[in-house]
Amino acid sequence: MPDSKSKRGTVQPGDRAAMLADSRNLKMARSAHAYVRGNTKQFYEWLKALAPDALPEGPAVWICGDCHLGNLGPIASVSGGVEIQIRDLDQTVIGNPVHDLIRLGLSLAMAARGSDLPGVTTAVMLEQLMEGYSAGLAGTHDDSDAPLPSPVHLVMKDALRRSWKHLARDRFDDVVPALPIGKRFWKLTADERDQVARLFERKSVSRLATILSSRDDDAPVEVLDAAYWMKGCSSLGLLRYAVVLGVGRDDHKNERQYCLVDIKEAVPAAAPAYPKTRMPTDHAQRVVDGARHLSPHLGDRMLAAELMGRPVFLRELLPQDLKLEIEQLTRDEATEVAAFLGGVVGKAHARQMDGPTALKWRAELNKGRSKTLDAPGWLWNSIVDLVASHEAGYLNHCRRYALREAA
Repeated sequence: MPDSKSKRGTVQPGDRAAMLADSRNLKMARSAHAYVRGNTKQFYEWLKALAPDALPEGPAVWICGDCHLGNLGPIASVSGGVEIQIRDLDQTVIGNPVHDLIRLGLSLAMAARGSDLPGVTTAVMLEQLMEGYSAGLAGTHDDSDAPLPSPVHLVMKDALRRSWKHLARDRFDDVVPALPIGKRFWKLTADERDQVARLFERKSVSRLATILSSRDDDAPVEVLDAAYWMKGCSSLGLLRYAVVLGVGRDDHKNERQYCLVDIKEAVPAAAPAYPKTRMPTDHAQRVVDGARHLSPHLGDRMLAAELMGRPVFLRELLPQDLKLEIEQLTRDEATEVAAFLGGVVGKAHARQMDGPTALKWRAELNKGRSKTLDAPGWLWNSIVDLVASHEAGYLNHCRRYALREAA
C-alpha cells in the first residue's frame, strides 16, 4: 500500500481508494456473512444469469435492491418515533420485490451458518421469512405491541435510550463536536472544505438540519467541522463526508444543538430495475425517492444535491439510527428474526400497493407451497445455489487476501 499519510496524518485524495479497498477486503475476510454483505456484485450477477421465468414477477414497486441484515434497523422519524425499517437505499430501484426476499433470505441463511445452526433451522427460517412477508403484505404485521425477537429487542432498547452524547461518543469518541482525524475521519483538501461550506450556504440544504420537530425552522445553521468519512464497503472510490453542524445561536438565552450529516455520492444502481419504469435520472434523487417509499422515517430526512459536479444525497444521522448487528443466533431467535424482518420488508413493499395488488401478489408467492413446512421451491433453490456460490467465493477471497498479506 502506498504511504498515504503526511506528517499531519492527512490521507491524500489520490490514495483514498487503495486504503478503502484494503479495508473492504479485510472486512469481507472476517466471516462468510460479512463477505455476503460486502459483495453485492456476485448477487446481481447471479440474478442476471437466471432464466427469465425462474422467479415470480411481482408488481413494480420500489425495492431496497440490497436487502441484507445490516441494512435494516431502528430509524427515527422527524417527529421522534422509532421503527425498524430499511436503512440503506443506495441500490433502490423500481423492480421485482422478490429480489429483496431472496437477498434477505441469503443473509439470514449465512447468519445461521455463522451461528453453527443446522440446515433444518435454515429451512424453517425461510418458511418463517415467507410467513412474515405475507403478513406484512396483508397489513397484519404490527411491531408496535407484539414482543420483538430478542436480538431486535436489544437493538431497539439501545436505540430508544440514546441521545446526542451517545452518538458523539460513538462517532467522535467525545461529546465535543469535532471530528477526530485518524483512522475513520480523514482531512479534507482546502477545495473540498470550501465546497462543503458552500453547499450548506444554500437554504434548501441547510434546512435539513432544522427539519426535526424539536428545532426551530428559522434557526441559523453553521458548518463547524467536516472530514472525509472512511465508512462502509460501498464508499469505495466515492465522495463520502461527515459534517458537523451547529443549529441555533449559542448564547445565554439559547443552547446550540449539534447534528451530524452524512454526505454520500450516488452512483448508478447495480440492482436490476423493471424496464420502462419511470425513475429519476438523477441518482441521488432516485435514492431519496426510494427511501421515501420504502422507509419514510428515513426518506423524510434525506435530501438530494450536487457536490463538486457529482450527485450526492444527505441525511442527518440521529442517535436512534442503528443497524442490526446479529453475529450469533439461537434456533428460536433465528426463526423469530426471519419472520419479523420478513414482515418489515413486506410492509415496506405493501405501502406502495393497493389492496387487490397486494392480495394478488400474496397469492402468487404462495403458489407451489405445501400445507406442511415448506418455503416455495424458487426461494429454497435460490438460497441453496447462492449459499454454495458465496461460500466458495468467500474462501477464494480469503485465500487471495492471505496471499496478498504474506507478500
